[in-house]
Amino acid sequence: MNNLLADSESSVRLAIFLGVFLLLASAELRYPRRTLAHSKLQRWLSNIGISALNTVLIRITLPIAGVAAALLAQDQQWGILHLIQLPPLLGILVFVAVFDLTIYWQHRLFHVVPLLWRFHRVHHTDMDYDLTTGNRFHPVSILISSAIKIMLVLIMGALPTSILIAEVLLNVTSMFNHSNLKLPSKVDSMLRKILVTPDMHRIHHSTDEFEHNQNFGFNFSWWDRLFNSYLEQANTAHETLDIGITGMQDRESLQLLTMLLQPFRNPGDANDN
Repeated sequence: MNNLLADSESSVRLAIFLGVFLLLASAELRYPRRTLAHSKLQRWLSNIGISALNTVLIRITLPIAGVAAALLAQDQQWGILHLIQLPPLLGILVFVAVFDLTIYWQHRLFHVVPLLWRFHRVHHTDMDYDLTTGNRFHPVSILISSAIKIMLVLIMGALPTSILIAEVLLNVTSMFNHSNLKLPSKVDSMLRKILVTPDMHRIHHSTDEFEHNQNFGFNFSWWDRLFNSYLEQANTAHETLDIGITGMQDRESLQLLTMLLQPFRNPGDANDN
C-alpha cells in the first residue's frame, strides 16, 4: 500500500490540481470578482511557468519530500505520532491541523524576516489576482518551505496518507482563496468560519502595509482569529483594491525572468518601476 501511494503520489496530485484548476478557471470566467487589468495569457504563462520550474527544482535538489519523508519516518519509527500511537484517522486529523498551523507561522515569518520577505514578495507582486497567483512563488521560497515541511513530517512521524492529504488540501485551497471568484456574501461569511475565502485572502495582497500583514492563513481561517491577524474587510472595495507591492507595479513584474531576479532588486530600482 505504501509503495503504491509513493508511486502514485505525483499522479494523484496532478489529477486533482488539473481538475480543481479547470473548475475554478471556469467559475472565474462566469462569476468574476474583479476586472483583470493585465494580460491573462502573460500572467498565466509566467505564474504556471515558475510553478513548473519549482516542481522540477524540488525533485532535483531534495532527495526526500512529501510522502517519501513520511515513509522514511514510518520505517524508522520516528516522530511524535509513533510514540503516542493515535488511531490512524485521529493521527491524520492532528497532522493536517499541525501542518496548516506550521504553514501559517511560516507565512508570518516570511513577512517579518527581511531576507525571507525579499523572496516571498515575488508572490505579492502579481498585479492581478486569480487562481494562478496561488502558484507564483520564488524557487528559494519553495525550497525553504519544502525543507520546513520535511522536518515537520519527520518530527511528527506523519503517516504517508497524512502528508498527501495535507499537501493536496494546501494546493487546492491556495488556488481557491487566490481565485478571482465572487461568492455570495452569505456563502463567504459561512465558509470563513472554517476556510480562507478569496475575499478574506485578497486583503492580504493589498498594497496597504497594514492590510498585507493580515489574513495569513491559506487553508483554515481560525489561525488568523486565534493569533490576532484577522481583518474582516479592507478599507476599499474588493473591485478597486490596489493589488501588489508599491514600487513594483510595472509590466516587467509579470515576466518570469523578472520574478526570478526580483529578490535581488529594491522597489524603485531600474526595471522595477
